[in-house]
Amino acid sequence: MDITALITTLRADYQRFPDHPTFSIYADDVYFKDPLTEFRGLERYQKMISFMQRWFQSVQLELHDLTAHSAQITTRWTLSWITPLPWRPRIRISGRSQLWLNQAGLITAHIDYWDCSVLNVLRQHFS
Repeated sequence: MDITALITTLRADYQRFPDHPTFSIYADDVYFKDPLTEFRGLERYQKMISFMQRWFQSVQLELHDLTAHSAQITTRWTLSWITPLPWRPRIRISGRSQLWLNQAGLITAHIDYWDCSVLNVLRQHFS
């Protein structure tokens, strides 16, 4: 996939996240890491997205910036959702993603960096 098509696809995926992700832009052995989890494999990535679709409510992923430099793409975003607890807290995490591409233009690594701590996210559930 060429970089222009990949960027167009990523922008569309962010806009409708977590619904109907384009898994074909990821390598089969994609590596994923964020402050809570780390794994390898497209099947695990698909399960993580599916979990978010089922568990969280009113998920929104706002894309603030997307830049591409040869085999690397950086995105800045804010992710929010309602956790299905009786008091329905809305959780917000801002951060960035680093995406690395292989020769075929597929994403081989997706690493998320949050602008807040895991403890801050936990506190949001009870504040």
